[in-house]
Amino acid sequence: MITLKSDRELEYMQIAGKIVAETHQKLEKAIKPGITTKELDTIADNYILSCGAKPAFKGYQGFPAAICTSINEAVVHGIPGLRELKDGNIISIDIGAVINGYYGDAARTYPVGTIDEDWAKLIRVTQEALDAGIAKAIEGNRLSDISNAVQVVAEGSGYSVVRDYVGHGIGREMHEDPQVPNFGKPGRGPRLRSGMVLAIEPMVNAGSYEVETLGDNWTVVTKDKSYSAHIEDTIAITPNGPMILTRI
Repeated sequence: MITLKSDRELEYMQIAGKIVAETHQKLEKAIKPGITTKELDTIADNYILSCGAKPAFKGYQGFPAAICTSINEAVVHGIPGLRELKDGNIISIDIGAVINGYYGDAARTYPVGTIDEDWAKLIRVTQEALDAGIAKAIEGNRLSDISNAVQVVAEGSGYSVVRDYVGHGIGREMHEDPQVPNFGKPGRGPRLRSGMVLAIEPMVNAGSYEVETLGDNWTVVTKDKSYSAHIEDTIAITPNGPMILTRI
């Protein structure tokens, strides 16, 4: 069941989204060769708690950390640890926060030091795919209009979109209805209505869209070990167009 949020609920979700966005800002400044993903996790954990919120991922179905850190061929759900970032890596960081009973959720893919132009383009196109999806998140459109817009941009640049993981509704729960795939034909699925809140999150691979999960039962990687980028925003559908809750 898709729940429509009231204006008061959207205000709470704006607060959660702002905390997520600010946490990303802090991590972006900290990312450099030599820092460990655990150190990034500590920065995020401490900042979210300092805002009076809780890290949404910590303990979620047993996940052990405040953020997901997915490097290079890792797509999503990487566990922070003692691995040091190296010059030329790309790292996708997914952050969730909950405050006043409402969730915010956003992911970004960052360069570490100086990266290859191929990987810079991958990040750039993933951002463009997200923006194209958000542009379709308007009253009266169908859910798959978002999905199709993401797919057209990503595949138009020669990349593939992950099929096994999708975006989602969000609100009082981190994952609510509906699911938001990053592929599909337009004009299908539920009609978009004011008050719907969605986490739109393209996962774009440089090679094949096929993925597999590592032995830690969390980290998802590309099967062909090609690089992957993941960028996500929480957005609300309003009478005045999409409102992005997780950007400053």
